[in-house]
Amino acid sequence: MGIMGKWERCIGGRSKPMSRQRTQEALRRAPGDSEVDRKEKPWAARWKASLIATCLVALPALVFLAVGGGMPSAVTVLVRGTTPTSAGQGGGAGAARAMAECDVSRGRWVREPRGPSYTNVTCSTVADYVNCQKFGKDPGYLYWRWRPDGCELPRFSPATFLAAVRGKRLAFIGDSLARNHMESLLCLLSQAETPTDMHAGAFVDAFRRWRFPEHDFMLMAVWTEFLVHAVPVVAGRRTGPFDVHLDRINADWTRRLPELDYAVISNGNWFFRANYLWEGGRRVGCVDCGEPGLAHFPMAYAVGRVVGAALDAIAGCADCKRELVALVRTYTPDHFEHGSWFSGGYCNRTRPLEEEEVSSVAIAWELRAAQIEEVRKAREKATTTMRTRRRFGVVDVTPAMMARADGHPGEHHRRWRGRNANDCLHLCLPGPIDMWNDVLLRRLAELSPPSDWR
Repeated sequence: MGIMGKWERCIGGRSKPMSRQRTQEALRRAPGDSEVDRKEKPWAARWKASLIATCLVALPALVFLAVGGGMPSAVTVLVRGTTPTSAGQGGGAGAARAMAECDVSRGRWVREPRGPSYTNVTCSTVADYVNCQKFGKDPGYLYWRWRPDGCELPRFSPATFLAAVRGKRLAFIGDSLARNHMESLLCLLSQAETPTDMHAGAFVDAFRRWRFPEHDFMLMAVWTEFLVHAVPVVAGRRTGPFDVHLDRINADWTRRLPELDYAVISNGNWFFRANYLWEGGRRVGCVDCGEPGLAHFPMAYAVGRVVGAALDAIAGCADCKRELVALVRTYTPDHFEHGSWFSGGYCNRTRPLEEEEVSSVAIAWELRAAQIEEVRKAREKATTTMRTRRRFGVVDVTPAMMARADGHPGEHHRRWRGRNANDCLHLCLPGPIDMWNDVLLRRLAELSPPSDWR
């Protein structure tokens, strides 16, 4: 990916630990799911009520003690404030209201005895750079799930997802973490239908497509470091600084927009270096360049500007589908300790961080806030103009992922053979990244046309 280092770390004693109260203060810096999505459609509530009812019937009201295989002891938790009811007793409406009022970005990791929905054996597409079990990582990180405060986030259902996206096209647009996200969804969906690699036999890093023929569904990953036009300051040197043009969108991904029904965009990681900002054809300043005579901009400013430009491009796309749904996946941090990619940094945690271990001052919170604010602006513009039915939303994973220092490959991967490189940025498959698709499924149900999610 070419990210040589970051100046802000989430753990390792470089930031002051925070109490529960300070954790909530950090979360309040930006609107959460419930604040960005204040109004929920009745059909979305019905869909979620169905999922909740299924979940409540299936979950046993028992405490399980886990055994063997490195799996931690676990508890299966019922939805708080609700009581299981039969389908004919009217319990669905209450469950739907609970989900409508629930912000899934706020919660905690709880032990999960069932483990993941797939393995590196049942999913044949797991790449070696995130195939942590193949390379000997302790499996304890697999037995956790994200539980929002006050409600239950249903486990991902590949059958539900595929039925809803029949005949559709979905793309993850961003850097290698966007591809990581796509690969997670690919594995989850492959448990219901075997996908076809549209680039079989050829390594195409910048653009990947997988087709699910039984549902005529296309899943894509489109590579772009910044979302906007950017070129290395030194030609060919992608590990160094870039000239980033804030007002020039990257056409490599926007030219694919007209074929899409869903676009999930993300950014942030490539700003952790000295970058020079351009606007109107001239250099206006920099981020972390340290050069005298140049205006210095906060990283969150640059990240927000780029997300805003991307959402404006989607909103103004003349050839795009009227009901295109665009989601911004919020920033997720690395967890390097005592160094970085090639300088001895490592991530050997074996369980999620405790609440007091999560940094209250990490740059991740600022980047998240900037991204969510741009989504709010895009939704406000869409509501004001009413020229299209395009919808904008957030897949807010930052709070959950701040704690998952245990979910990275670390040394358990094969990518930079012969080099001293631990990977504490990307996420193991299976692993905590699969939770992103639990949130994605919920978001798409809320924002898509009602006919898709009945």
